[in-house]
Amino acid sequence: MLVGTVMRKIKSRTWKKQRYFRLQDDCMTIWYKSKKAGNALSTFSVSDVEAVREGHQSEVLLSIADEFPADRCFTLVFRGRRGNLDLVAESAEEAQSWIRGMRKLMENVENMGEREKLDQWIGDWFRKADKNNDGRMNFREVQDLLKMMNVDMNEHHAHRLFTMADKSQSGTLEDDEFVLFYKMLMQRDDVLRVFQEFSGDGQKLSQSDLEDFLREEQLEGDDVQELARQLIQRYEPSDTAKLLNAMTFDGFLMYLGSAEGSIFNLRRQGVFQDMSQPLCHYFINSSHNTYLMEDQLRGHSSVEGYIRALNRGCRCVEVDCWDGTNGEPIVYHGHTFTSKILFKDVVVAVRNYAFKVSEYPVILSIENHCSMEQQRVMAEHLSSILGDSLLTTTLEATPPTGLPSPQDLKGKILLKAKKIGGLEEEEPLTGEVSDEDEAADIDEDSVHRESLRRRMKRSKQRLSKELSDCVVYCKSVHFSSFKHARLHSKFYEVASFTESKARKLLREAGADFVHHNSRQLTRVYPSGFRTDSSNFNPQEMWNAGCQIVALNFQTAGEGMDLNDGLFSQNGGCGYVLKPSFMRNGETHFDPETPQRHDGRRPLSLTIQVISGQQLPKVNIKEGSIVDPLVRVEIHGLPVDQSKQETRYIDNNGFNPVWYDTLRFTVHTPELAMVRFVVEDYDKTSKNDFVGQYSLPLSCIQQGYRHIHLLSRDGTSIPPSSLFVHVRITEPE
Repeated sequence: MLVGTVMRKIKSRTWKKQRYFRLQDDCMTIWYKSKKAGNALSTFSVSDVEAVREGHQSEVLLSIADEFPADRCFTLVFRGRRGNLDLVAESAEEAQSWIRGMRKLMENVENMGEREKLDQWIGDWFRKADKNNDGRMNFREVQDLLKMMNVDMNEHHAHRLFTMADKSQSGTLEDDEFVLFYKMLMQRDDVLRVFQEFSGDGQKLSQSDLEDFLREEQLEGDDVQELARQLIQRYEPSDTAKLLNAMTFDGFLMYLGSAEGSIFNLRRQGVFQDMSQPLCHYFINSSHNTYLMEDQLRGHSSVEGYIRALNRGCRCVEVDCWDGTNGEPIVYHGHTFTSKILFKDVVVAVRNYAFKVSEYPVILSIENHCSMEQQRVMAEHLSSILGDSLLTTTLEATPPTGLPSPQDLKGKILLKAKKIGGLEEEEPLTGEVSDEDEAADIDEDSVHRESLRRRMKRSKQRLSKELSDCVVYCKSVHFSSFKHARLHSKFYEVASFTESKARKLLREAGADFVHHNSRQLTRVYPSGFRTDSSNFNPQEMWNAGCQIVALNFQTAGEGMDLNDGLFSQNGGCGYVLKPSFMRNGETHFDPETPQRHDGRRPLSLTIQVISGQQLPKVNIKEGSIVDPLVRVEIHGLPVDQSKQETRYIDNNGFNPVWYDTLRFTVHTPELAMVRFVVEDYDKTSKNDFVGQYSLPLSCIQQGYRHIHLLSRDGTSIPPSSLFVHVRITEPE
């Protein structure tokens, strides 16, 4: 890999170009360029790669399978929404050396400690700024670097730091000297202030000092003596300090920058909730039009959409099925120009990826527009490809009386679709059901209601017994009213609502909606007018206890930030237990006018935004430096919705300092999400997005904490972070 290899980069059956690939000396960056001289070169970091797939494991490589054998092909899958890189090596041996090499390098990145990651990051900047590649940096290169790093520093101060770091007095900075320069630049006075407040001698924290800090500030209740000992062993770089059971400032900084010092409570990172309750008692991570990679009208359909969603912990994916040629059902957004994929390829992808990140059940939400013949083909594909994973019978021998739990359904794939009859009776060979075109529900949003209704009149559709038999606990039904549902509907029936219909029900009968969702599953999906694949805010649907709140996973923004935040807890398993007052059919909880249930008092949330570290550059204009501000948003019940901002800091994205305190009152903390957003202030136009982090209020750790920011795509952007102090109290 270090020597370099010529491989074919494949984009389609007709686009196959040779490129020269080489691993750079840092063993972290892959560099490639066209064989034609003069073409621009590109690089990507090993840390950008999420997975390496061997063989024909992408649609592009499958399309050229007849031309290149599988043992020469592999795919690099990137984090976030970046497209895959499909490659064909000249030989099987060469392909294997890259596949094994990439996996080893990725493993090395995974196993890096905090200090190694920081050293790696510093090294990356050094290489970017060392324009003439002589392994040293003169003052002009250092000045250019400061601008690249979002630092606006006057020349005199920059030169003073440069001279102090230039121990060899050569007029240039070499490796170790540059690291020293960076550390002087990065002096964390904010953390030093906290360290010295708890240090007995101002030089170190004794174990007793550290215990005081953990008890008084971090509110770590359980055995702080043992925790202090573990933190010293884990993060203290000095062996001498370790022998003294003490922590130096470097160790303290390492702890606060680690996962244990982050705002997210690690005790809620694994599966910690009761997974033995009925399915309807959980919020379920759900995707809308999963096959689409772009917009709803002309977007590209791809099996990759299912792979990405499932790898993000999604547990309910949508499949729009239509008659295809040669008797093979296809998947696409009907009546549009979106491209088409084979139903059987979708089922294969689901089989291969359903349980890679979560062992809990996957629901296939089928929108069926197929003829009887192709419905039978669908049933055959589901049965033959999924095998025992497909749930086709109830778990009990006797007719069930309620939904099974995620625990009961581990490793199972459920179909949500129309069904002839119910679980209680024997089914006829064929039956008629109402058509289930989502487009028919567009009229809920439309002012041209009558004309659209005439154009998209709900028709009757014949359903094959074979496909109907694949539906057990998730029978799709048309919703009439909450009163009708209370009297007549079965626990296994699932109603689907467009977002505007769900909002209307929430406004008119919020308590009935919550009660309905305590005994049955409900799916809510984006309006048909969101042709750009934008998302609604899922929080308002979670407020009603709706479980399957389907979002366009391909579209970054507030909706997906909150979705990722909610499902980041409980092992990222795709199921989050609803609060008890939403599971109990006896309670009368109305999200629009919440009474104080169980005599609970509201909480006060106080967040002091102290500082930011190495915020990414968002404006590509030469010399442009971020003017950052932080906005803290509370998403929850209408009474709790709130947002506040810090002031903006002029020209400093590298180490801005605020010490601004924001205060919130939260009446129903069990449903509240907290979103931290960093923006680049612009007085003449809309602020630019810099980074964000969202999490449930219930997962917040109190005290001095770092918030590790995520990009618009939801991927980490180390070492960009915020440093905050958090307190959650009950008002006096």
